[in-house]
Amino acid sequence: MKPKHILLASALTAATFGCTSKTTEGENAATAVEANDSIKQKLDMYTTVRLTSDLSSLSENERKMIPLLIEAGDIMNELFWYEAYGSRDSLMNALNDEAMKRFVQINYGPWDRLNNNEPFVPGVGAKPDAANFYPANMTKEEFEQADLKDKTSQYTFLRRDSNGKLITVPYHVQFKDQVKRVSDLLKQAAALADDAGLKKYLNLRAEAMLTDNYQPSDLAWMDMKTNKLDVVIGPIETYEDKLFGYKAAHEAYVLVKDMEWSERLAKYAAFLPELQRGLPVPAKYKAETPGTDSDLNAYDVVYYAGDSNAGSKTIAINLPNDEEVQLKKGTRRLQLKNAMRAKFDKIMVPIADELIADDQQKHVTFDAFFANTMFHEVAHGLGIKNTINSKGTVREALKEHASALEEGKADILGLYMITQLHEKGEVEGNLEDYYTTFLAGIFRSVRFGAASAHGKANMVRFNFFKENGAFERDEQTGKYKVNYTKMREAMNKLSETILTLQGNGDYAGVGNLLDKQGLVDAKLQADLDRLSKASIPVDVVFEQGTEVLGLK
Repeated sequence: MKPKHILLASALTAATFGCTSKTTEGENAATAVEANDSIKQKLDMYTTVRLTSDLSSLSENERKMIPLLIEAGDIMNELFWYEAYGSRDSLMNALNDEAMKRFVQINYGPWDRLNNNEPFVPGVGAKPDAANFYPANMTKEEFEQADLKDKTSQYTFLRRDSNGKLITVPYHVQFKDQVKRVSDLLKQAAALADDAGLKKYLNLRAEAMLTDNYQPSDLAWMDMKTNKLDVVIGPIETYEDKLFGYKAAHEAYVLVKDMEWSERLAKYAAFLPELQRGLPVPAKYKAETPGTDSDLNAYDVVYYAGDSNAGSKTIAINLPNDEEVQLKKGTRRLQLKNAMRAKFDKIMVPIADELIADDQQKHVTFDAFFANTMFHEVAHGLGIKNTINSKGTVREALKEHASALEEGKADILGLYMITQLHEKGEVEGNLEDYYTTFLAGIFRSVRFGAASAHGKANMVRFNFFKENGAFERDEQTGKYKVNYTKMREAMNKLSETILTLQGNGDYAGVGNLLDKQGLVDAKLQADLDRLSKASIPVDVVFEQGTEVLGLK
């Protein structure tokens, strides 16, 4: 992989914050080091994808908006660096080798996100579960005992005052200068917007960046129906906070809607209430009614930044995460078609050639991969958002385990949805395509490692399927063959297990499931090693930006 081919969301130009982080200034401080062969091998885990899109259908004003949205998105790189690590420049200045620097940029820090966050820079310790959201020396007990009303807010840092006492610092205060720049850029883009819904959303999102009150802009985002451009920007996902799973990290996507594909997908959200009623769990675990105002759209993504650009790259989005908005209006599911196609061609097809039985390889198709990914996002709307026993929301009750279990739920219920809709004649193709591609997809996602919520969820599902005979492994060829009947049975059984754990807010039970099933055994690891020896990439990095798009 040549250095000139990596253009990682302008991370090279990310600014340093005046506030230094105890997370990285001390035992984790890097000394001057150079890369070795292992770093060059790690870089080879990524293949480069050029993010482009056909912009011919956009108006002149819409084309002018894209550079503004990309500039706003680029600031998310600064904010996420601080959240994930701390002072970026103190790390980068200690590195003498371009290969090492590039790998640090890909990971937004010195920990390998595709290898369970193992440190790869000499002198750097283990990645703190607290990232830089909490003081490095804060215990869970100290946090629980602190009398701070907004300590569990998604939009506050925990810090210490001059006396060492815990305090909270809102994101919009910590990042005052940065969010002001973002707000101004979003307002400039709003002034150019032809679409009334997009204009309203951009203006409200601009205000939200200054106040951390994101619900009004989330509601406006849900109301957008006819926009050709979109931007997802702000503190959104909580994966980076592995201590509690409370704190949201900053990210951005700039998107161009594929109007034709979106029209084809629009019908599926209407089936959510019916599918909810048919879930294989007692009625109390499916008592909530999912919103049907949800949109299902296909996009080309033309810019990733921050959390979404770190390590493994997202190929579909299901937002907003606000449970109140979800219950009122549902969610929007955005399928990132160009990124999805790149991963299928460069990663999924080679994996299937290596690990799927020869007579089933024909069942690994892009249409099935697209559908499995799409219905994963739709399935986030199934189940319940609030526990049945007054433990609060599922996210609050399950804390740091919530993300992995939610991703596992969405995966397995996505396959459930496909199965049910296929029987109704609403999904075309052979069911064998979806099941076989689903298994190949597990191998792809398991390679993201246990540090990834998606990777952990896939390990749980692989081991659960293995125990229930959903597939067989040929000892001579080392290839896997799906047992379609048993996979369907295992799908229903795992769906019930996950939905029950969520509804009960069973923190200990989820921990046991992840500890027991979330492991890669020696045989699977040997099979995954075969993929590496075959030089099959694990994920992608991007060439992206205004120049790639041909915009000034």
